[in-house]
Amino acid sequence: MGTDGDDGVRRGADGARGEYRERVSRLSGAVVWAKRTPDGVREAPQRVLPDGCTDLLWMDGRLTVAGPDTTAHIPAVRPGSLVVGLRFAPGQGPAVIGVPAHVLRDRRVPLEELWPRDRVARLAGTLAGNRSPGRVLEEIAVDRLRAADDPPDPARGMIAAALAGGRSVAEVARTVGVGERQLHRRCLTAFGYGPKTLGRVLRLVRALELARGGMPYADVAARAGYADQAHLAREVKALTGVPLGALVASG
Repeated sequence: MGTDGDDGVRRGADGARGEYRERVSRLSGAVVWAKRTPDGVREAPQRVLPDGCTDLLWMDGRLTVAGPDTTAHIPAVRPGSLVVGLRFAPGQGPAVIGVPAHVLRDRRVPLEELWPRDRVARLAGTLAGNRSPGRVLEEIAVDRLRAADDPPDPARGMIAAALAGGRSVAEVARTVGVGERQLHRRCLTAFGYGPKTLGRVLRLVRALELARGGMPYADVAARAGYADQAHLAREVKALTGVPLGALVASG
């Protein structure tokens, strides 16, 4: 791939569809990934699905922040392009980027609009030509977290796990020890969504993991917390724009 070759990044798909790699980041809960499109190959658009995460991207010589999505995002892909990203764990990104997650929801924002331009220019200069841009992105994030005025919400993992497991908003609020309105505000800040939407997104992530592992769809629905297979089908189509079978087939 010509980048992150010494980072231990695992190979995903390659060939005419391009090459995708990812590895666990040294930043707890985060993932470093890289995607290259071959020269002279125009790929069919690939959907970026909602997952409750914020990404810091290095692409086309520019640092960009991808906020949490509420529906599938279809990026424009140039032949020969390379994108390297650091995908933060749900709720982790705002402490690194320095803005509430809901400000970035469904947006791709140049980092220079959020941080001082001269600082972003220096970081871009460091990244340009670096053989391991994923490691540089990690260093940027680790340094920001050390200096963050507002560290990640300590309850974010508990909130995400409870909602992904099908707990009601009222139950999660009681577990965290706050009212439902305060839980809603904390979810908007940390994840970009209210708790109901966050639960739907995280349940989708779980359902896709199970379905791609070969589990029958009826069993996926039951395991992931849907009322039935029809409910699963409706939610997948609403959040991604395509049927579950199409997502499984595309990998």
